[in-house]
Amino acid sequence: MFTILIVEDNKNTARLMEVVLTQNGYSTLHASNGEEGLKMVDENHIDLILLDLMMPVMDGITFTKVLRNSGSQIPIMMVTAKDRQEDIRNGFLTGTDDYMVKPIDEVEMLLRIQALLRRAHIAAEHEIVIGNTTLLYDSFIVKEGDTEYELPRKEFQLLFKLLSYPNKTFTRKQLMEEFWDFESQSDERTVDVHINRLRDRFKSNSDFEIVTVRGLGYKAVKKD
Repeated sequence: MFTILIVEDNKNTARLMEVVLTQNGYSTLHASNGEEGLKMVDENHIDLILLDLMMPVMDGITFTKVLRNSGSQIPIMMVTAKDRQEDIRNGFLTGTDDYMVKPIDEVEMLLRIQALLRRAHIAAEHEIVIGNTTLLYDSFIVKEGDTEYELPRKEFQLLFKLLSYPNKTFTRKQLMEEFWDFESQSDERTVDVHINRLRDRFKSNSDFEIVTVRGLGYKAVKKD
């Protein structure tokens, strides 16, 4: 059973989350501020954190900074009433993994939690298996049956990212910001070049393909 820590100062909101999560098979813990939350992380095994942004004693941003600076990679989903792009960007730059704006949709919250837990498992294992294709992050190797390819680092990272989120569209800008430094002289066409190399290399792959989403970017799609 996965344990989810709810760090939320509003008792009614926390209780609602607890009920929804418990009914769907999760174990829950509750902290009313970031300071209490850090103590619970130290004392318990936590699989995922639902985190409010504005709280007394220690807010969500400070909590995330402290947790990430300690080396913890526990998935964090901020759930807050603050919906400005600046707030969302600040949350992601601090180290949150996802961001939901209140009032929350219970079904969407559960789906996002499932996705975060799945990605955390992939990150921990450093391996993705799709049909007869295996990606080994530590060595940048892709196995197709008995055949192995060692990819250039950027190509492998792009492919690993896309296959970690099947059917999710990533814009060129998102991929640029993650895999190329802000100081880099590269532009978004660099992403296209790397994607085209991956397509050419895996054009005969029977497990996945990389699809262009017109006007947006790219996504990986599993083949039936």
